[in-house]
Amino acid sequence: METQEVHATEVPPQDRQRFAWWHASHPTFAGITGFFAGMLFVTALPGAFVGFLRLLFSYETAEQLFPFVLLALALPIFLLVKRKTRRFAQFMFVGMVVTALVVLGVTSLVLYFMVDA
Repeated sequence: METQEVHATEVPPQDRQRFAWWHASHPTFAGITGFFAGMLFVTALPGAFVGFLRLLFSYETAEQLFPFVLLALALPIFLLVKRKTRRFAQFMFVGMVVTALVVLGVTSLVLYFMVDA
């Protein structure tokens, strides 16, 4: 009974070919999405977390609760443990590290030139 229901809702062949690249787990797809997810994880997540805390709590309370953003690191670590998402998580860590290095490098250069001037 269940197999008949599954076959009745099966995707037509022309639609299967159009989206075949998505389900094939292309190695470039996992790398690119993981890298950019790591970039967003480093840049957008802390800002969104602070904005959310600021909407709910006073400034002092939000400042005290901000270190809990480090709990978000559990997500990439969990992705590394699972075999199916390990490649994505590796590229996510690369994106996180590269983004952090670029931000720190640009910050140090700007501070150097501001102090030097």
